[in-house]
Amino acid sequence: MLNGKQKRYLRALAVNERAIFQIGKDGLSKELYTSLKEALKARELVKVAVLKTCEVDMNEIAVELCANTGAQLVQKIGKTLVLYKQSKERKIQLP
Repeated sequence: MLNGKQKRYLRALAVNERAIFQIGKDGLSKELYTSLKEALKARELVKVAVLKTCEVDMNEIAVELCANTGAQLVQKIGKTLVLYKQSKERKIQLP
């Protein structure tokens, strides 16, 4: 579980990152989960954009993504989610 200081640090890192995943009208799929798990393993910090065409609620998407990938929600702002999952080769050193 991330504490406030760690979330603040991760949010600061995520500001300059671009969203590498987009969720649209197709919603959540197994392929998305697989790709997201691989990206989290490689990068640890991932931004996900939810498009206007997505019919699923943002809160549901956040819960489903975290549950199916083992990631933690760092930030939910507008239509963007920031997820973090620590990998074995720690690339991000948390305070």
